[in-house]
Amino acid sequence: MVGFVPSSFSGLRSRTQGRPVSVRPPAATRRLTVRAVATAPTPTETKEKLGVLLLNLGGPERPEDVEGFLYNLFSDPDIIRLPPALSPIQGFLAGEIARARAPKSRAAYESIGGGSPIRRITSEQADALASALEQKGYPDAKVYVGMRYWHPFTEEAVDEIKKDGVSKLVVLPLYPQYSISTSGSSLRVLDKIFKEDIQTWNSKNVDHTVITDWYARDGYKQAMASLISKSIGELTDEQKSSMTVMFSAHGVPESYIEAGDPYQKQIQDCCKGVMELVGNDVSWTLCYQSRVGPVKWLSPYTDVVIEELAESGLKTLVVVPVSFVSEHIETLEEIDIEYRELALEKGIETFQRVPALGLNESFISDLGDMVIEAKEQPSLKVTEAMALSAGEATKAEEKLEMENGALLQTELASGRLAMLGIGVLTAMNYIGGSAAVELLRLIR
Repeated sequence: MVGFVPSSFSGLRSRTQGRPVSVRPPAATRRLTVRAVATAPTPTETKEKLGVLLLNLGGPERPEDVEGFLYNLFSDPDIIRLPPALSPIQGFLAGEIARARAPKSRAAYESIGGGSPIRRITSEQADALASALEQKGYPDAKVYVGMRYWHPFTEEAVDEIKKDGVSKLVVLPLYPQYSISTSGSSLRVLDKIFKEDIQTWNSKNVDHTVITDWYARDGYKQAMASLISKSIGELTDEQKSSMTVMFSAHGVPESYIEAGDPYQKQIQDCCKGVMELVGNDVSWTLCYQSRVGPVKWLSPYTDVVIEELAESGLKTLVVVPVSFVSEHIETLEEIDIEYRELALEKGIETFQRVPALGLNESFISDLGDMVIEAKEQPSLKVTEAMALSAGEATKAEEKLEMENGALLQTELASGRLAMLGIGVLTAMNYIGGSAAVELLRLIR
């Protein structure tokens, strides 16, 4: 899915030709959802070398990175899924879309300093997690970062893991809630890498296990609740008298939920659990941001909810980015700039944004507990973890078949720029060269 790209990225070369290997769900699929917080066991006497791979989306660090980043997104068949006969033109379409979107996307990144901070923050989280593991009895554990669409790519991280001789690997997607578009997409890349080098990545050499989701962990919910309570505590009594907590999650097309993606239910359960810790007397609501394209996305939409709350007379809005564990374009630009401006324009007087978890000590400590618990439980292999994703994606594809024989394929990714709904025209349209024009019309 994502081929190796040298650190000195030059030119726009297709990294994702062909479709990912389809893995059908086994009769019984185990999902490693680590929930209970346990004390660290005494490390074994063997020379086991523990590694942790943090998976995330990635983002452009400089304005000149934006077009290449977008190209990597759109040349991924999980973002634009074409009929097999048309896969050879995937790179061409990706280039056209990237060039069309780059100016607007570049302006958004420039408004937050010129680039995404996600690499820096994720690297800091990796260092903090390594320190937490050392304090919990694993001083030699190494933590690696693998990004989906920009440096350091997952392939680069895997090369480091191989070089370091890791014998026990815990794969931890930094997405609390599971979706076939975020965790599932990253796991498909890892599955491809492992299958291409079975000799290295068989269980005898590297015993790996995957944590699929962790939204229901007490430690995670408590860390979220503490940040919300702290933000509420900074308000005056007058501000609290007309206040609502608004959770804003990254949206996904409804077709995925209809096909069985657990993301929406996990988001709902997560928010409910967090607010039980904050206090049942606090008013709250949940909405979804970052929708693009012509298809129907999860609702209610964040901008619509803001307008409705303002019309109701609400004066104080506490905004919580629920599906994000680090600051990036969706929090710093979409929430902090776009939604703040909308709220103030519509009459809301106080717009308070709760920070992402970042390096929150309780959060990092819970990640450490999560890794230790996963290490000690029976392994869940990447192929098993992604089997659910493969099955759901197939059903979603079937649901999106158009009456006229064309396909409207909508895929997801964890960043706002990765979300794109496109109409796939007939083969004759593509061959005739009108596809690029239609795609550009849809994305502008």
